[in-house]
Amino acid sequence: MALLSGGVRHGLPGRAYGDGMSYRSTAVRATHLVTNAAWFGGSLMGAVGLNPASREASNLRERAEVSGTGWERWGPVQGVAVGLHLLSGLAITADNRNRVATHPPTTLTTVAKATVTTAAVASTVAAYVIGNRLGKASGEDGHPQDPEAAERARGTMRWLQWVTPALTGAMLVLDAELGEQQRGEAGLLDRPW
Repeated sequence: MALLSGGVRHGLPGRAYGDGMSYRSTAVRATHLVTNAAWFGGSLMGAVGLNPASREASNLRERAEVSGTGWERWGPVQGVAVGLHLLSGLAITADNRNRVATHPPTTLTTVAKATVTTAAVASTVAAYVIGNRLGKASGEDGHPQDPEAAERARGTMRWLQWVTPALTGAMLVLDAELGEQQRGEAGLLDRPW
């Protein structure tokens, strides 16, 4: 990047600066990374913080309400993050289409990232659907309307809550790999100590 290599930024938004990168490209890449971080962080917070905290409620219905309220508040933010992540990913891929098509390591990493991203979208949607089923099956006053459905949903959520953070974390690692593939000469961390 121009700022890191001593180049000078100049021009208007969308115009090239330093090494040919544009403000628009930087904004799209930043959006892609920040939305992935929000997706990862929100799902990890749910698995580590919100869901375990909801188990401290006095009955099953309160547990479902505490967890459900938290996810209802976070859901729109996560939905926007996922949508912007997908759109910015398409924009980055389009911007780098020649590199994706002609540089085998980039092709492989891009295909892997697209596959992992698709799985993360699927796990996010599945968690939303199963969470809604759990809320409906939990009933009123701690008396489940459908105890078997509630227990099935709880059982699924026990492992499903970890799938999205694992996948979105893998997406962050693949983004780091794609960034490394675009670097020039070896950096400080590549040199023997």
